[in-house]
Amino acid sequence: MDGSASRLGRYSLGIGDRFAHEGEAQLNAFVEAARLGVQVTPVWNKSHREHLVVGSEPESVRREADAAVAALGWERPYFVDADHITADTAERFLEPCDFFTLDVAGHIGKSAATGDVEAFLARHGELSADVEVSGLREPVAITSASTRRTAVHYLGAVAAAGRLYREIALAKGEAAFLTEVSMDETDAPQTPAELLVILAAIADEGIPARTIAPRFSGRFNKGVDYVGDPAAFAAEFEADVAVVRHAVSAYSLPDDLKLSVHSGSDKFSIFPAIRRITAASGAGVHVKTSGTTWLEEVIGLAEAGGEGLEFAKDVYGHAYERQAELCAPYAAVIDIDPGSLPAPEAVRGWDAAEFVAAIRHDPSDPGYDPQVRQLVHVGYKVAAEMGERYTDLLVACRETIARNVTRNLLERHLRPLFIGD
Repeated sequence: MDGSASRLGRYSLGIGDRFAHEGEAQLNAFVEAARLGVQVTPVWNKSHREHLVVGSEPESVRREADAAVAALGWERPYFVDADHITADTAERFLEPCDFFTLDVAGHIGKSAATGDVEAFLARHGELSADVEVSGLREPVAITSASTRRTAVHYLGAVAAAGRLYREIALAKGEAAFLTEVSMDETDAPQTPAELLVILAAIADEGIPARTIAPRFSGRFNKGVDYVGDPAAFAAEFEADVAVVRHAVSAYSLPDDLKLSVHSGSDKFSIFPAIRRITAASGAGVHVKTSGTTWLEEVIGLAEAGGEGLEFAKDVYGHAYERQAELCAPYAAVIDIDPGSLPAPEAVRGWDAAEFVAAIRHDPSDPGYDPQVRQLVHVGYKVAAEMGERYTDLLVACRETIARNVTRNLLERHLRPLFIGD
């Protein structure tokens, strides 16, 4: 967190960098966005799982962020996110991080104690009938029975978030970090009525949440476009924006609380709706990317040709042979048809342009193959196992990689989400 900065800002983008080499290239995109008149806060994020796969420590993300900020003279806020932490994984993130994404999905659906539910219902009589919410044409449909069901389903998760928040606050001090509550990794999307109950419970727990990550409808697969009805998402997002604003006023939550869209990278078909709704409402949004920097590194290596291209083909070949292992942790957020993947022998015959076309996310390119892109996405473990062979190539091919990393963030994400044409 930048010195006295204690606010995330209206717009923010979570940027992952699994191998901690692209901090400057990432930040260059935010510098350009600021030059174009839009301030977006960078939030470097890396999960416990990604640290385990790569063999890194959370301190490496802090060093990368601080070094990029110093090199480019960035004077605006920036943060380092302990992404999707739980009570079991929080400790190693305490020192270097100033943004904590509290993942309590594992507690959702575990019935809350009857006494806790009754106490919540007694505190919140306003949630026993339809709630008028400014910005919505119809009131949020809610009854005492539906609120009870929601409380039974979600109060345990919010209580877990409260316990984890207080542990972090005790270790760091309340003013030393920002908090996100993540409810997205569950089977069913939350309705606006459920989100309102959840936000009331978050306020009861005393969590000063700056972002809330609900589960939206549709699929948010890693590194590829949104799968679902963009119009339905837009209606849902617009209702949630209004509910968040209402909850801020009704429950004295932080006035900069905003929605967070997880696995939001490359969701091109819903970016226009996010931009339109935030612009019209004055709301902010936090969008988390998911591995796109790693994919841009592979693209940059392939573009460089020679050993870089050979390495990219090796990653694909090993990932192809290890599909079950590599895909298992991401089964809920990828859709790969093994039968449609090209054989490694065929990929060996590709030139640089063919390989790049297959994995660069450009749906207008006839060579684009979302199956190949998703497999390479989960294949970062292969690169981690190659150690210095990979990291040496990142240095040797820095120019082509950096160009792709910056362009991806600026032109495919920051511009459509926050800047416009």
